[in-house]
Amino acid sequence: MNFNTLFRTKENLSLDKNTLTILRYIAIFGQFLAIGIVYYYLDLPFPILECYLIISLGLITNLYLQFGIKINQLKDIYAAPFLLFDLIQLSALLYLTGGIFNPFSFLLIIPAIVSSTFLSMGTTIILGLITSILLLTISFFHLPLPGEDMNLLNFPNFYKIGIIISILIGLIFLSYFGIRFAGEKKKTEEAFKKLQEVIYKEYELESLGGQAAAAAHSLGTPLATISVVAKELKKEIGDDEDLSKDIDLLISQSKRCSEILKRISKKQIEEDKFFSSTKLENLLEEIINSFKETSSKEITLVSGKDKNKIDIQRSAEMIYGLRNFIGNAIKFSKSKVNIFLISNEKEIKITVNDDGPGFPKDIIEKLGEPYIKSRSLELNSNSGLGLGTFLGKTLLERQNAKLLFKDDKNLGGASVVISWSPKNILLNA
Repeated sequence: MNFNTLFRTKENLSLDKNTLTILRYIAIFGQFLAIGIVYYYLDLPFPILECYLIISLGLITNLYLQFGIKINQLKDIYAAPFLLFDLIQLSALLYLTGGIFNPFSFLLIIPAIVSSTFLSMGTTIILGLITSILLLTISFFHLPLPGEDMNLLNFPNFYKIGIIISILIGLIFLSYFGIRFAGEKKKTEEAFKKLQEVIYKEYELESLGGQAAAAAHSLGTPLATISVVAKELKKEIGDDEDLSKDIDLLISQSKRCSEILKRISKKQIEEDKFFSSTKLENLLEEIINSFKETSSKEITLVSGKDKNKIDIQRSAEMIYGLRNFIGNAIKFSKSKVNIFLISNEKEIKITVNDDGPGFPKDIIEKLGEPYIKSRSLELNSNSGLGLGTFLGKTLLERQNAKLLFKDDKNLGGASVVISWSPKNILLNA
């Protein structure tokens, strides 16, 4: 167990108010019952009025906790004073009823145990030290145990020391157990939270799939209109080479959009040759070439010798994910984007580097979440680092990819590392 785990420095700890209130009511009721039985039923004398007064103070504080404290989750600053009062209140009762020789003296360890389960390590240590001091105090300073004057009990000093040690050992053991229990509970909650996030991502992707199909159907007619109008404009402009070149680009891009929308709307997408198997290098070249048609920036693919001759399956997830990160690099770069491909028997890795401003420091660990904000930049679907990155990352992860976001030391911009093991990239083959 490391330091952060042991001291729970990064956990958002709190104690439920209702839980603490119920525990204290149980303790107060038990104290009233025990005092009454010993004094009235067993007929053993002790200062009962003082005991009832001390218990009543505990009842008053609990009523204040229940009705006076308006928050439901108590941080250390709210919970610790009540636990400290319980320690002092119980110690006062034990002082009046035989000190450490009272059979209920072991209950002194409960506040520290509650703290170990729900509150910080610092609060637990403080309560543990106070518990130890109070134990030592009531061991040597206390009124006689009820019935002790009847010579029923005679405890030697070594027995007294043994009781102190046994209670302290129990305190340490149970506090450590409380810390470990709380830690395991936290891990379970985090695992469940991550599972919920995965399910939410899958739900969003399914929803986006339906929206994409609807968009494909709705955008078909406008794109066809754009293409027709562009062709008519080309006829009208005559021999103007610059305008003719721009219109040709408009026609080609609208045609490309139409082809993509057709593929999206097809139900049997597996039968489309667009999704046939290919080399990863060839797929990257096709994606890069599509961007070169509309961008003047320098885009370089460095693949070296491709030692892995295995074809991969061209899936929609793979294509969209790679296009997203390559497109973002081109968008944010000043003039240059480098793409490195390493492919061998041990690993398949794509690294996309650019010479842009790099990732904002305050959001680099959150990249891949659907909606994130930076102090220097609002990140949304338009910026390319919000929803777009979320979709690209999620789609590639569904292809068993691992992604790493960092700053590039060579070009000075951002760097995205996408990697697979050779067997995992063949998921759809």
